Amino acid sequence: MEVRRRPNRSSRVGESLKQPDPNPNHDAHSHLTNALFFTLFFSVAYFLLHRWREKIRTSTPLHLVTLSEIAAILSLIASFVYLMAFFGITFILHPFLNSRTSPDDDLDLHITKPPAPPISPPLPLPQDNRDLVLAVVSGSVPSYSLESRLGDCRRAAEIRREAVESLTGRSLKGLPVEGFDYDSILGQCCEMPIGFVQIPVGVAGPLLLDGNEYTIPMATTEGCLVASTNRGCKAIHLSGGASSMLLRDAMTRAPVVRFASAKRASQLKFFLEDPLNFESLAVVFNKSSRFARLQDIKVAMAGKNLYIRFSCTTGDAMGMNMVSKGVQNVLNFLQSDFPDMDVLGISGNFCSDKKAAAVNWIEGRGKSVVCEALIKEEVVKKVLKTSVEALVELNMLKNLTGSAMAGALGGFNAHASNIVSAVYLATGQDPAQNVESSHCITMMEAVNDAKDLHISVTMPSIEVGTVGGGTQLASQSACLNLLGVKGASKESPGSNSRLLATIVAGSVLAGELSLMSAISAGHLVNSHMKYNRSCKDISQVVS
Repeated sequence: MEVRRRPNRSSRVGESLKQPDPNPNHDAHSHLTNALFFTLFFSVAYFLLHRWREKIRTSTPLHLVTLSEIAAILSLIASFVYLMAFFGITFILHPFLNSRTSPDDDLDLHITKPPAPPISPPLPLPQDNRDLVLAVVSGSVPSYSLESRLGDCRRAAEIRREAVESLTGRSLKGLPVEGFDYDSILGQCCEMPIGFVQIPVGVAGPLLLDGNEYTIPMATTEGCLVASTNRGCKAIHLSGGASSMLLRDAMTRAPVVRFASAKRASQLKFFLEDPLNFESLAVVFNKSSRFARLQDIKVAMAGKNLYIRFSCTTGDAMGMNMVSKGVQNVLNFLQSDFPDMDVLGISGNFCSDKKAAAVNWIEGRGKSVVCEALIKEEVVKKVLKTSVEALVELNMLKNLTGSAMAGALGGFNAHASNIVSAVYLATGQDPAQNVESSHCITMMEAVNDAKDLHISVTMPSIEVGTVGGGTQLASQSACLNLLGVKGASKESPGSNSRLLATIVAGSVLAGELSLMSAISAGHLVNSHMKYNRSCKDISQVVS
C-alpha cells in the first residue's frame, strides 16, 4: 500500500501537523490528561446508570436527583466536552476547512489499495417460464428466492408449483393457484407457496349470547358438524339465550434458565416471587409494547433449572410474539444481578404452547371463559328429541366418568375440539393452538324440579386474536367482520379478542348440547350416514 502526503502551504492545521512539537513533555501531559478524563467519564456514567436502575426498582421518579447525582451529571458533561474537543476537533472542523481552503491546500492523503476482487452479480433470470422452471429444478435459482427476484408473488408460486411437479413426478391438479392474493402472505403467513387449500365455510346460528345474536362461521369438511351446532344454537335461542363470563385474560411464555447450583437458582426464584420486585420487573416487561401488561410470574424449579412462567395481557393480538419480547427484556434486565444465569431457551415448555398440559388446564392460558344456558323442558323434547334425565345421565357417564377412565387431560367434553377448530380456521387463528384451546369440561344438571336442563362449558385456555397472523387474510377477515370483531378495538383495546373468545365458548356450548342429544336419542349414526356421505343426487339429500 502506497501512502503519499501532499504538502499544505496555507492551513494552520496542516502546519501544526507537519511541525515537530517544541515541548518534549507535551505528549506525556496530554496522555495523562486524556486518561484522567476517560476515567472520569466512564466512572460517572457507571454511577448514574447504577443509580437510575435502583430508582426504577424502587419506583422513584428519575427527575428527582441528589447533590451527588448533580455533581456526577456535571462531571459527565464536562468530560464529554473535553473528549469531543480533543478527539473530535478535526471531524468537527472538516466541513469548515473544506469550504475555506483550496483543494491544493487541504491535507490530502492518497491511499492506493490493492483492487478488491469483483463481486459477481447474480445471474439474470430467464424470461421464459419453462426456462425458469428448469433453473429451479437444476438448483441454479433457489426456490425460496423467486418472490424477491421476480417481484411477482403469483408468478413465483406458479413457477415453484411446476418445479415441484417436475421434481416429484406427481401431479398437483386440483390444488388451485389462481384466485389468491399471494402478496398478502409474503413474509408473514406462508413461505414458498404453490397454491391454496379450499375449505368450505358454513354458518350456524344465530347464537343468542349475552343478549346479542351472532352468526357463527365454521370452516370444516366434516358433515353434520355445522348442522348439529346450528340445532344447538336454535335450542339455546328458544330458551332465552346463553350468558358468558370472562374469568382471566393472560398469554404466557416460560423461558428455561440454568445456574451452577440449585442454591443459586433458588435465589432467583425467591427474587422473582418477592412482591417488592414485581413493579420493577413489570416496568421492564411493559416496555416491549403499549398493549403488553405483566400480570403474574410463577416459577417452577427442577434441580438447578428454573422455568419462569410470565403472564400478561396482549390487547387484541393473540400475543405470543408480544409476550416473548417482554420476557426477553426481563431476562436482559436480570443478567445484571444474576450474571451467572444461563438462558437455555426463551420457551421451556412450561408455557405451555400447542400441547395438552395440566398447567394450562389449572392456571389457564389466553382467555378463560365460562358459558352457560338454561334449556327448557319443551325445547329438550321438541328440538333436541331427548329428555333432561337422559342428558344428565349420559354427561356423567360419558364426559366425566368416561374421560376420567381414559386419563383425559382437559378433555371432559363430547367434541369441543370440533367447534374450536372450525371457528379457528374460519377466523384466521392458529389451528395448532386448538390443542389447549379445546380444554373444556361440560356440566349438565336437572333444575326446576328436574324439568329444565342447566348446561355449562368451562374453557380455561382459549387462545385467540383479531389482529396479526391469519386474521389479516381476506377470507378470514370477512369472517371476523361477520362476528363484529374485525381488527383491533380503538375504544377498548382487547375487547374484540375477548368477545371472540366468548363466542367460541358459546359455539362450543351449542355443539355440546346438540351432539349429546343426538347420542342420547340414538340419532348419531343415522345423521352421519345421511349428511356425512357423498351423494351426487342433490334431491336425495334434500329429501
